[in-house]
Amino acid sequence: MLQIFPDAAVIAEYVSELLIQKIGDNPEITLGLATGGTMEPLYARFVAKARARRLDVSGLCSFNLDEYVGLSPDHPKSYAAYMREHLFRHLAFDPARLHLPDGLAPDLDAHSREYSERLLQMGGAEFQLLGVGTNGHIGFNEPGTPFDSRCHVVRLSERTRLDNSRFFEPGVIVPASAITLGMAEITRAREIVLIATGPAKAPIIAEWFRRDVTEEIPFTVLKRHPRAQILVDEAAASLLPPEVRASMMEIPALG
Repeated sequence: MLQIFPDAAVIAEYVSELLIQKIGDNPEITLGLATGGTMEPLYARFVAKARARRLDVSGLCSFNLDEYVGLSPDHPKSYAAYMREHLFRHLAFDPARLHLPDGLAPDLDAHSREYSERLLQMGGAEFQLLGVGTNGHIGFNEPGTPFDSRCHVVRLSERTRLDNSRFFEPGVIVPASAITLGMAEITRAREIVLIATGPAKAPIIAEWFRRDVTEEIPFTVLKRHPRAQILVDEAAASLLPPEVRASMMEIPALG
């Protein structure tokens, strides 16, 4: 389940190849997509490979994990804008098949229910990408979120807002709440790949390794998932026991 790679570039190479294989096997696959700095090298490598191989992405369907409440899709710091910049504008996706929460929905609770139902109607994600927050959140499911939660509006912790402030200009206030897929939708995915890179993620990766499954560290739930991979670089793995690091350094082969 836990695999250590030399650096973020090698993870991006591995996961982009995995994505291309999945789409090649099933051109109408439903993908669960994530945002954030961790995903940028992955999306860049995937786009380069997909273009080189003339991969047809027009039939796939995607559902993003989350969106800030109060930001329009055109806001430069919205996750809709992030997806356009790093992925969607570069390949011939069908816009009608790309789903993102609406941060300006007039009834956020009703919109959350509708978003969840739309994903469930598609059978859930076949392949779910995840990052992890320094407090262990996945999506925006903060510590203490019930494992049976579905898509909902969440008030972001100060830790999460501080971590995400680096994506905003100095002095700009990070939104206080977001819409996020719940733990139930995330863990229903048939295959999950969580990526953690950089030294800032080392404490939570070490905590994940030491702890049992607990709602206080949301991504520990992946220990229960039969097809979840936790992919970390050496920096994120730096606080794991030396013998663990040594045993998990072999990079898995594809195919």
